[in-house]
Amino acid sequence: MAGTFSQIYIQYVFAVKGRENLLQKPWRDEVFKYMADIIKGKNQKPIIVNGVADHVHIFVGLKPAMSISDLVRDIKNNSSNFINEQKFIKGKFSWQEGYGAFSYAHSQIENVYQYIANQEEHHRKKTFKEEYLDFLQKFEIEYNEKYLFEWLD
Repeated sequence: MAGTFSQIYIQYVFAVKGRENLLQKPWRDEVFKYMADIIKGKNQKPIIVNGVADHVHIFVGLKPAMSISDLVRDIKNNSSNFINEQKFIKGKFSWQEGYGAFSYAHSQIENVYQYIANQEEHHRKKTFKEEYLDFLQKFEIEYNEKYLFEWLD
């Protein structure tokens, strides 16, 4: 639509199927770069992609013509195919069903960027489950625990 200008900032969070520690350091950054390229290929703005062995955080500047669910579906499908084609792991890699999507204001970009950039350090103090439940509470998202990720305690 002519004269329409916007930028929506979304942080996606999703986990490896079974919450296995499969995203290994030797090739993890290659996968994150691939995910950023998927986002660029969809004419969206990848701000940062980072994570740890069992989950990923993706921060995106999203244009309103792209739906939140379509973008995460494409990222998950294409990146799991990439991991399998590269044979980074024995067996078949896949992501768990579902994801979190959290919106931010432009003024919060730097804080969210730093939070995602420091995932290794962050997860020395807090589990993924604690982190994810904190997000749901902070954003006041109602949820039923039986529909959350498979947790490894």
